Amino acid sequence: MAKSDLDRGSRAFTRKLKRYSIFSIARHAGNYHQEWQQAWSHAEPKTAYDAVIIGGGGHGLATAYYLANIYGMTNIALIEKGWLGGGNTGRNTTIIRSNYMWDESAAIYEHALKLWEGLSQDLNFNVMFSQRGVLTISHSEHELREMSRRVHAIRLNGIDSDMLSPAAIKKLVPMINIEPNIRYPVLGGFLQKRAGTARHDAVAWGYARAADELGVDIIQNCEVVGLRRNKDKIIGIETTKGNIKTPKVGCVVAGHSSVLADMANIKLPIASRPLQAIVSEPIKPILDTVIMSNAVHMYISQSDKGEMVLGAGVDKYNSYAQTGSWPIPEHMVAAAVDLFPFLSQLRMLRQWGGIVDICPDASPIISKTDIRGLYFNCGWGTGGFKATPGSGHIFADLIANDRPNSIALPYSLKRFETGFLIDEHGAAGVAH
Repeated sequence: MAKSDLDRGSRAFTRKLKRYSIFSIARHAGNYHQEWQQAWSHAEPKTAYDAVIIGGGGHGLATAYYLANIYGMTNIALIEKGWLGGGNTGRNTTIIRSNYMWDESAAIYEHALKLWEGLSQDLNFNVMFSQRGVLTISHSEHELREMSRRVHAIRLNGIDSDMLSPAAIKKLVPMINIEPNIRYPVLGGFLQKRAGTARHDAVAWGYARAADELGVDIIQNCEVVGLRRNKDKIIGIETTKGNIKTPKVGCVVAGHSSVLADMANIKLPIASRPLQAIVSEPIKPILDTVIMSNAVHMYISQSDKGEMVLGAGVDKYNSYAQTGSWPIPEHMVAAAVDLFPFLSQLRMLRQWGGIVDICPDASPIISKTDIRGLYFNCGWGTGGFKATPGSGHIFADLIANDRPNSIALPYSLKRFETGFLIDEHGAAGVAH
């Protein structure tokens, strides 16, 4: 066949493909994905289940999945007030790491990180886990010495962590300003190379699809309005779609855990506060790691779409509002522009807030309660997303076996009676 014939055939095929694409787009434009195959079923509640998980975020979905996948508990329901991943799972900034100081924290977050490393294969769903590294920088000699102490503690638990000089930081992140006369001079930092980010909605969708395939009933737009008990034993829940009988209830409702606990006359040692974040307009890739600063309460990364994602610490007041206050992002942007002057040229694309539960020691609660069959997983503060697979895995074990394993044991409610707290304010003092 002559080359001219090949060219004509190629052009004809291209025209045909364009016509098909245009007609296909036009044909499907008004159906709003209605002809797409559903990733998971939309179930209606049955009258009874072997267990019910309240909360359809990442932790709740992971709990339901591992209950079904590992412990064979398929007659379970996951109840969500709104839509899956619509709470903190969809309102966080997706950072994942395990470089915590205390042994108890290292155990749970490293357990989670190892699960992250195989999660896409486990769920057969790409959660876009990117091990781009997390760099925490210091701005004073005192902070640098404390950082060195923390790195040695992290290494003792077998977790990767490396100290970096300002020059090494500049080589890793060319866009950062390390001039000594800036307001927050960079004196050093430490890096966890295995840390990174993941796509938050993909995590929710992957767990939901996998749990649904194992027979879990996923029930959305269903609010829990009461916990039913017979003396010291849970016997069911009350919802806007009717009552459900069950001997086991796992509560995983970040931000509103105390509201649910109050239904069972339980007082949890947590405070609920807004946590804010912002993203800029998208730009070309310039930052391939995550930068954190505890001292100035700022962290920054670049999303796969090119947006610069910035977060800070929690607002200093209790609230269930998902808006936050202006001083937090103002301080956050001021610190970010000092370290990355080019940010001053970007426009803010959107801002949002989530509600986080914070314990006095900045560590979570994974615990049975005095009511048999009632369990709580809450108090993750600003670090809940990174723990998603580990949290769900451990909480599922607690619910299935009615006793904590070695990782969950230190996170019992009993620690607030004994005084054996896990003080991670140094590692969890900034939103990440």
